[in-house]
Amino acid sequence: TAPFIIPGPDGDPLTPSVVTALTNGDFLVGNPARRALVTHPNLTVYSVKRLMGRGVADVQDELKLFPFRIASGSESVIQLALGPRTFTPPVISGIILRRLKQNAEEHLGEPVTKAVITVPAYFNDAQRQATKDAGRIAGLEVLRLVNEPTAAALAYGLDKRKEGIVAVYDLGGGTFDISILRLQDGIFEVLSTGGDTHLGGDDIDNRVMDWLIAEFKKDSGIDVSKDKMVLQRLKEAAEKAKIELSSVQETTINLPFHTADASGPKHLQKQLSRAKFEQMIRPLVEQSLEPVKKALADAKKKAEEIDEIVLVGGSTRIPLVQELVKKFFGKEPHKGVNPDEVVAIGAAVQAGVLSG
Repeated sequence: TAPFIIPGPDGDPLTPSVVTALTNGDFLVGNPARRALVTHPNLTVYSVKRLMGRGVADVQDELKLFPFRIASGSESVIQLALGPRTFTPPVISGIILRRLKQNAEEHLGEPVTKAVITVPAYFNDAQRQATKDAGRIAGLEVLRLVNEPTAAALAYGLDKRKEGIVAVYDLGGGTFDISILRLQDGIFEVLSTGGDTHLGGDDIDNRVMDWLIAEFKKDSGIDVSKDKMVLQRLKEAAEKAKIELSSVQETTINLPFHTADASGPKHLQKQLSRAKFEQMIRPLVEQSLEPVKKALADAKKKAEEIDEIVLVGGSTRIPLVQELVKKFFGKEPHKGVNPDEVVAIGAAVQAGVLSG
């Protein structure tokens, strides 16, 4: 049997790693929490992976970017303040994993007790231990942690090769990672890793959002950059436009009753071409190539020595990203497995091996 992805309760195969701690004691997880990010930023945590296994001193740079507060903490554990309650990162991560476990159980009609969990290749021992703790909090026995780039390579069956050098280019929602792997006799060794923790699909959305805010101000004289409800709609519209421009040359962004002033309601309607979009985001995509160069240097490899290139993360669907990666390495990256699902498929391949 081939591995397959279990959809979430809303039919979406992806569950964003976002948690909102409601004041009544309940939690929103995934897309509902992502929508609450704009309306309840002080109760919502995202990118918790960046905080796993790290102390307060380690994350000072990250904290400037997050709306939530750190209540306290030690050298190795952070306490996140969400309203009146506090949580450690493994507990937040455990809440997400528990939701995935329940989801799988409902879909399969049987209990799920064991798991293979993927982690970034650069995770240290404390970060890996925090991930295992999250699994335990969710009621799972963590059989193995697999490096995300290794999982992506497994999904493509690259372990069937005798040997080779593999580059895994991973442009996710919040972060960019690059890993250079050596494959020998079906075993993957990580030669180097690199990346940019502040570069991802969210930054691409924000470029479109900033453009919409500026265009709307130019047309109507109204600045909506401080209106939370409007920003939420703009964020969703920007993401939708980005996704559409991967398959069409032009898209219409249409937000009726966007806001209002004394003269009445204001509507926003804008055409955005793929060329204009690419012009907006080219600096961001080019920025991703700097860590790639550094990772190659650390692995003592040249771009032309890479045998296989694997793309991971939804943002690698953007034609400009594929074009620049192909140009940089001088060869076609692997396509065929959904870039959002490739790491999960690889984890399932590993789980299949472990369960015989």
